[in-house]
Amino acid sequence: MERTTGTAPPTAREHVESGPGGFVHGAAERRLAVERWLLATLSDGRGREVARKQWRELGVAMLPLGGLFSAVRIPASLVHDVAGTAVPAYVDEFLEHALDGGPVVCVLHGGPRYYALVPGSMPRTWHDAAEEWRAIEVDCLGRDALLGVPPVTRVDHDPVTWASYWSVPIASPGELCAPLSVARLVAAGVHRLREEEADVDA
Repeated sequence: MERTTGTAPPTAREHVESGPGGFVHGAAERRLAVERWLLATLSDGRGREVARKQWRELGVAMLPLGGLFSAVRIPASLVHDVAGTAVPAYVDEFLEHALDGGPVVCVLHGGPRYYALVPGSMPRTWHDAAEEWRAIEVDCLGRDALLGVPPVTRVDHDPVTWASYWSVPIASPGELCAPLSVARLVAAGVHRLREEEADVDA
């Protein structure tokens, strides 16, 4: 499964091994670059400052979709069925493999669900498939939608706060889930649902 890369400046990954302490320095640079890229979804400095404040005080920043990226919302029940587990760490590992490292946000409050970040054009180019997905509560979110995005440093499930976190972190600015990989994951979920329905009817 392939990961897609949007237009972005050179990533900090190239500098990870550039001398003593290079890994730490490179990782920090990469996180900062990803944060700036996420904030680029906002059109002005005031909006970006509000987003930073939301990260500090609320744990998520509301970012607009349909520009730099869109998101496919997938119910946790579907993901867990395909992964064969509901243990967060194992689910995160499964998604990283299934989506080839493409970024995924996990939201737990209000009913657990996963948001796979995809190219901004996906709601339009995959319109027919997205219409069919709604029957299983999978939604392709683009323009006129907002997503609560956690800070780039929050990459682990917290069983105490149940705060939103990066189930699969963004590797570098502009790297997103390939639409076909997301479609395959959803298709696998549909297949599992049909198997379960057949078992009930048998």
